[in-house]
Amino acid sequence: MTFLRIACLVGLAALVLSGTAHTEDKVPGQTPGAEAQAASEAEEPLTPEEKAEKRARKACKVEICGILASKDPNGADVSCDIVKTWREKDIEKMLGGKFDWPWGKAVCQSRLAMRRGGLARAMSEPSYEIVLQPQKVRCTLSQQGNAPPYSVEVSIAPKVSFEKGKAVTARLHWGEASGPMLVYALIYAGTGLDNSANVLGPHVVRMVNEFAGKKCAEVRKEMGAGGN
Repeated sequence: MTFLRIACLVGLAALVLSGTAHTEDKVPGQTPGAEAQAASEAEEPLTPEEKAEKRARKACKVEICGILASKDPNGADVSCDIVKTWREKDIEKMLGGKFDWPWGKAVCQSRLAMRRGGLARAMSEPSYEIVLQPQKVRCTLSQQGNAPPYSVEVSIAPKVSFEKGKAVTARLHWGEASGPMLVYALIYAGTGLDNSANVLGPHVVRMVNEFAGKKCAEVRKEMGAGGN
């Protein structure tokens, strides 16, 4: 059960951090081998809704990458509405076949709010800690058949410490959660575990550094080439 809790939490964390991590082209929790296998499989086309979600996430990444590159603290803060649809098969891959996923797709949304000055200083100062205000993540979990979807909500207030422009430590600081008892019990136990043991902190550090380095370079290269 611990693996299931952590896998679900990684999915939620990836959603709220998707403005600062490249998450839409990989499934959180996959091993490199599983990722390569997934990439080799024929993918179903994105729906119009999923395409719109991806464009919005990309626009947020472009905004954040510009701040990280310029290190300029002057200007508007980051505020992005982020939506991510996790397809049922993607969630099953995330769980590694170890547990059954009793629901269908999950559609999660959050408003990512980050201070521009903090992002700039994290890149320019010898040491700096970014402390995000609590972010609410809301997800609807489709049920099989014609049953109405479950609705769950959880808050998260990440803190990431930087040294010389690199993330070195992170904590997610999960807050209140709500939802049907079956889902709530899972989230409550998992968030409590992560708050006490910081299981996901190293994953957050890796995601942030990957984005601020390689992924931001790819975004800037694409924009420089006239990509959208």
